[in-house]
Amino acid sequence: MVQILLFDVLNPLWWLAMAMVGFKLFAFVDAATRREDAYRAADKKTKQFWLIVLGLALGLDLLLGASVFGILALVGLVAAIVYMVDVRPAIKQLTDGRGGGNKRNMGPYGPW
Repeated sequence: MVQILLFDVLNPLWWLAMAMVGFKLFAFVDAATRREDAYRAADKKTKQFWLIVLGLALGLDLLLGASVFGILALVGLVAAIVYMVDVRPAIKQLTDGRGGGNKRNMGPYGPW
């Protein structure tokens, strides 16, 4: 048993699979902490849509085992990448980066 676990830790594909799971987990937690109305204001899909898509991607990895070459794992990774490079920056631009507030009274060097 120890030899099997040791082999997994030494396998670079195992580390890559764990990095993919960590990335999906970060995207899911980030989507869960954002305000629901910010998704509509950014003209993106709803918060529930992203939570379902990212939750399914993460859940399938945890349930079926993370695999670098599995088609479901790759589809989930693409969904997480789309969220991180498209949806998250649009929401952060509308909010103050912490999930709430506005930037109406912000000058070039801070609030005024």
